[in-house]
Amino acid sequence: MAIVACALVSSAPPARADDAVNLVERAKITLDDLRRDREFGNAKDLLHRARGVLIVPELVKGGFFLGGEGGSGVLLARNPDLTWSEPAFYTLASASFGLQIGLQQSELVLIILSDKALHAFMSDEFKIGAQAGLAIVTLGSMAEADTTSHFNADIVVWASSTGAYAGLTLNGSLIKPRDSYNESYYGAPQTSNSIIIKHTAPHVPASDALQQAIANVS
Repeated sequence: MAIVACALVSSAPPARADDAVNLVERAKITLDDLRRDREFGNAKDLLHRARGVLIVPELVKGGFFLGGEGGSGVLLARNPDLTWSEPAFYTLASASFGLQIGLQQSELVLIILSDKALHAFMSDEFKIGAQAGLAIVTLGSMAEADTTSHFNADIVVWASSTGAYAGLTLNGSLIKPRDSYNESYYGAPQTSNSIIIKHTAPHVPASDALQQAIANVS
């Protein structure tokens, strides 16, 4: 299964600047959708104490009997002054076997609640389920109960979990920085660490709407 997951990451075409800008714009729309979703439950309280948020506007599952999941997203972290960082770009990929007919899509938001979890995203690769000591919870139809009873979670996942995505789990998924998108968006090579931790990436006006949307929720 790892071979399929890696292929989803490595086969992505080179990024163009407008692709990266479009992803930031769609991330803002996803955040708006999350706020309107009744399964969002008590997650607004989690965003108040979030250290970071990874937004994947389109997670795609496809195939027949053998399928994979993948999508691109943006990670923003809360700064010491309580503003939000510039976005760092990521790819999420996983592989699964089962009866998967056709193509399904889902929006996905990972609410990062601890420094330990945030720093895991600064590595070259982060495999959910293989990172020792991180507690991950997925919101479902009992979202409010889950968020209150798993208050000590490191990462809480919200997904538009309907149809084939009901009961979605990200265990085994690979999260990897998308350096080509970082470079195209900022006009020069940038690492996730330079964007999220060191704050050396230049401000891009296209980030304003997304940063404001997160600030309004959190």
